[in-house]
Amino acid sequence: MAYLKILTEGDETLRKTCRKIDNITPRILTLLDDMTETMHRANGVGLAGPQVGVLRRIAVVQTEPDGPLYELINPKIVSSSGSVSDYEGCLSIPGKYGIVDRPEKVTVEATDRAGVTFRVTAEGFLARAFCHEIDHLDGVLYSDKAEKMLTKEEIKELEQD
Repeated sequence: MAYLKILTEGDETLRKTCRKIDNITPRILTLLDDMTETMHRANGVGLAGPQVGVLRRIAVVQTEPDGPLYELINPKIVSSSGSVSDYEGCLSIPGKYGIVDRPEKVTVEATDRAGVTFRVTAEGFLARAFCHEIDHLDGVLYSDKAEKMLTKEEIKELEQD
């Protein structure tokens, strides 16, 4: 496995729409492994193709250290409900955070590494992470949707509450 370079805000690749993956090749499987390693080494909970310079509809999400790893090929949100505003950050926008309104609950449909289509329904932080990564696949950063960008001090205050 390899550690990939994470692109940061200002790189035009982050603003492009990704292409669908038609065939799951050994290269795609290696990319999933490398993205997972990169996400873990960067202490992230999600990583999408464009963040590592790959304009394909692929992402990995793992919100708990011992929780399930979701490998998402061609993911799409098929239903959503509720609304909750909370803060979030991004490996591609280091050191910055913002308040973003996201659905409270989502159902995502995607293909796994074996080529099997699956659906997962998520609430709370996992739902937020799915939405965040799928936005990346359409060239959207959380800062585009942020109601307000926060300082590190404001984040510390929120975490203490």
